[in-house]
Amino acid sequence: MYNWSVDTARLKRNRQKREKWKIEQLVNFGLGNEKIFKKLLVKFWPELNLDPVKKRLLKLIL
Repeated sequence: MYNWSVDTARLKRNRQKREKWKIEQLVNFGLGNEKIFKKLLVKFWPELNLDPVKKRLLKLIL
């Protein structure tokens, strides 16, 4: 995934922050060819900053 507005090199130092950021980006801005692992989505669910409509939809799916 390419993101021009975030320094991903800094995120690589902290694995947990990077995973959370990546999940938020994938849900909010599109998956492309990547998949979201349910285990990670459930792990970070309370902390995720997602679009409210998408968060409600994902909650129904989970």
